Amino acid sequence: MDLVRYYLSVAPGALGGIRDRPIVLKRFVNGAEDQAFYQKRAPSNRPAWLRTVTLAFPSGRTAEEIVVDDLPGLAWIVNLGCIELHPHPVRSSDLEHPDELRIDLDPVPGISWADVRRVALEVQALLAELKLRGWPKTSGSRGMHVNVRIEPRWSFAEVRRAAVALSREIERRVPTLATSKWWKEERHGVFLDYNQNAKDRTTCSAYSVRPLPDARVSTPLDWQEVPDCEPADFTLFTIPQRFAKMGDPHATIDHAPGSLEKLLELAAKDEAAGLGDAPWPPHFRKMREEGTRVAPSRAKSVAKKPRIKMPVIVVANSPDRAAAMAGLDRWKQKHARVVLLLAPEDVLIDSMRGRSSTWTRVRVNLHHVPEAMRPPQETPDPDDDPTRQWRERNRKQAIGEESGEA
Repeated sequence: MDLVRYYLSVAPGALGGIRDRPIVLKRFVNGAEDQAFYQKRAPSNRPAWLRTVTLAFPSGRTAEEIVVDDLPGLAWIVNLGCIELHPHPVRSSDLEHPDELRIDLDPVPGISWADVRRVALEVQALLAELKLRGWPKTSGSRGMHVNVRIEPRWSFAEVRRAAVALSREIERRVPTLATSKWWKEERHGVFLDYNQNAKDRTTCSAYSVRPLPDARVSTPLDWQEVPDCEPADFTLFTIPQRFAKMGDPHATIDHAPGSLEKLLELAAKDEAAGLGDAPWPPHFRKMREEGTRVAPSRAKSVAKKPRIKMPVIVVANSPDRAAAMAGLDRWKQKHARVVLLLAPEDVLIDSMRGRSSTWTRVRVNLHHVPEAMRPPQETPDPDDDPTRQWRERNRKQAIGEESGEA
C-alpha cells in the first residue's frame, strides 16, 4: 500500500514517463528481495478498461502489451508487484518509430558517482552542440539516464545508430572517464549503453522505485542539480515532498522534440573512418555491418588482426543476487593475494536476462594478474544458472532433429 500511495502522489510525473506507451511488467510477486520475472503479455484477467497494443519483436514473436494512461491503470500494475515501470520508447500510435533517444550511463564497479556526473555533463554539452535537449534523471541505482525527445521519424536501428555515435564521441572527449565498449571485460569508467535503444529493450522510467533496501527512486532532475546531486537523497519517502514542492522538472519534455540528423551525420563520419557497427545484444540476429559478436575472452586469434584472449573466469551464477555476491566474497577470501592485483573494473557483475527470468553472473578478469598466479576456472559457487535446463533441452532437440534429417 505504501508503494501504491507513493505512485499516486507523483502520478503526473510517473504517468508522463509511461502514458500511451506499451509496458513490460517486471513483477516482484514475492517482494523486492526475491527474484523478479518479466511479463510482456498482458494478463488475461485484466480489467476491461485497460488498453493494449500488439508489439512485434526481433525474434519474430508478438505480444499484446498493457498501455497505462491514468491513475487506475498505474495503481493496478503496481498492485501486480511492478515496483519499477518499464515502458518502450514508442507511442501506441506508431510502434516502429521511437520518440525517445535513451542515454544510459552505467558505471563499472568501483567508479565514483562524481565521475558519473562528469560524464553526464559532457553528454549535456554534446547534445547542446547537436541542437538537442537532454533530460537527466538518476537511474535509482548507480548510474544516470539522459532522455532526449525526438521526432518519431527514424527506425529503431537508426536511433540505435545515433546512440552508438554519441557514445563513441563522448568516449573520444573523455577517454579516461567514459567507454562505449560493449564487452564488460573491455570497459572502464562509465559505460554509455547504446543498446538500450535496440528494439525490445526497456529501462526504468521517471519516478520508478528501485528494489533496493532504501527504496531509491529514478528521479528527474534539472541540469543545475546534476553537479551536486546524490542518488541516496531520492527515495520513496522523500520524493513525494519534493514533487509537491517543486513539481516535475520534466513536465515539458514533450514540448520540443528534436532531430537526429546531426547525430546520424556523425555516425556516417565514423563509418567512413572505418568504425563498423558496435555489437548488438546476444538475442538479436547477426547484423550485416556488425563485426564478430564474441567476447574478447572467447575470441580466436585472426591472422590479419590478432586479438588478446582475455583470461576471464566465472565465479558465481544465481537467481539470488545476494547469494552470487556471497560467492564472490568466498572466492576473494580463497584468493586474497590475487584480489590485491585486480582493478575495480576487473570484477564483472552481469544482470542476466532470459525470456522471463533474471539471474546474476559474477566473473573476474585476470588480465592484471601474472599468468603463474591466475586461479583456474572452477565450478562456480553457487552455480544456479536458471537457463541451463532449457539450453540443454534445446541442444538435445537440435541434435535429434539433425539425426532425423540424416
